[in-house]
Amino acid sequence: MKEMLSNRLAPFISKCCISSLRTSSPSSSFSSLSPIQPWLFIGLGNPGEKYQSTRHNVGFDMIDAFAQSQGIPLATHYFKALFGEGMVDGVPVLLAKPQTYMNLSGESVGPLAAYYKLPLNRVLVAFDDMDLPCGVLRLQPKGGFGRHNGLFTRLRSVIYHFRQNREFCRLRMGIGRPPGQMDPKAFVLQKFNRTSRERIDSAIKEGVNILKMVATNGLAEVARLSNADQKYKHLRSHDLQD
Repeated sequence: MKEMLSNRLAPFISKCCISSLRTSSPSSSFSSLSPIQPWLFIGLGNPGEKYQSTRHNVGFDMIDAFAQSQGIPLATHYFKALFGEGMVDGVPVLLAKPQTYMNLSGESVGPLAAYYKLPLNRVLVAFDDMDLPCGVLRLQPKGGFGRHNGLFTRLRSVIYHFRQNREFCRLRMGIGRPPGQMDPKAFVLQKFNRTSRERIDSAIKEGVNILKMVATNGLAEVARLSNADQKYKHLRSHDLQD
């Protein structure tokens, strides 16, 4: 898939734009200085050591892995989020991990996108999804809430702060369904067992490549190819739960 998408070359980015990425505070002129509109990649999760490595925090894990792969430090705190900015093959990329707790993520995401004057088709939100088997990814240009109430609650905050606009991109990260009669709220706040952790770690590696290709090649073709690949993974994983 990567070879099929690698033919397009990113346009030239001026030194002025690159230097603007290294300032100590966010700059509203970021997008205006660059001939390419930035991407904003956001991972949802809960802050604090208590929630590290839990199912609910795979969005955080995705952004951490992507930031590390691209050498982008998440060292500043803007708009209630841990924030970083850098370049991916000549494309400006903003990374954010809202520190508001999951169900209030829109309080960070909405003002951040507005500050940089980004259209929502340049905003991608990564989050856990119980409607997908553990380790399966789904890239969507836009969408609703999914079936379960937890997803409705946290995306409702994001959508509310986008003025009810649902046109932002989503990277849904499957965590599987809770076993038996287990409370979904308890399930998402637990850590993965060893088998599930291996699946998630593998999915995160795939997700890093997907995000890089989204930044450099655009969403539509990447979604078509990656979702076709994940569809077969979904079929193989359909009966595998935690």
